[in-house]
Amino acid sequence: MQVMPLLNDQELIARYMDGDEHAFEVLLRRYKSKIYTSIYLFVKDQALAEDIFQEVFIKIIDTLRRGKYNHEGKFVQWAMRIAYNMCVDYHRRHKRRAHINPSDEFDIFEVLRHGDEGADSIIMRSETHNRIRKLVDSLPPEQREVVVLRHYADMSFKEIASLTRVSINTALGRMRYALINIRKMMHEREVVLQ
Repeated sequence: MQVMPLLNDQELIARYMDGDEHAFEVLLRRYKSKIYTSIYLFVKDQALAEDIFQEVFIKIIDTLRRGKYNHEGKFVQWAMRIAYNMCVDYHRRHKRRAHINPSDEFDIFEVLRHGDEGADSIIMRSETHNRIRKLVDSLPPEQREVVVLRHYADMSFKEIASLTRVSINTALGRMRYALINIRKMMHEREVVLQ
């Protein structure tokens, strides 16, 4: 008998569809940090991010139970698309765009593993991440969105283009301009990344 964490997403979904609730828990644990982090970066409110996260998984469960999930593509991209759409819907309802601001409540970089690093290298990494986060926050919304989806949500440009409903060239262009703007801001502010 296979151990649950070793099963791929499709096998876990199949087990869940056959009534194995534990299979869905494994799937949820596998992607919780990635999905929650991307939601939080868009809404910048911990309580709201938790609410949207729960709505995302309620929608996923409902879709699976109704047999409407198709096996084309990967589960995580599908879940990220649902999360992104819910964030966009929230901002449309409240007529504002996502603002990515540094916050003491939640740190995206807490999800990174530090391994056996010493305290000095953890502190240096934290300072570097804070500088980068401030630079990303200064970008225009469309560029910031692509950076967040590419580097924090780990999505491909094809997935970003599909999710944001722009061409792949537009997504690539926004990333290019984001990098140009980050370099320019680093030069202007004399930011040194360690």
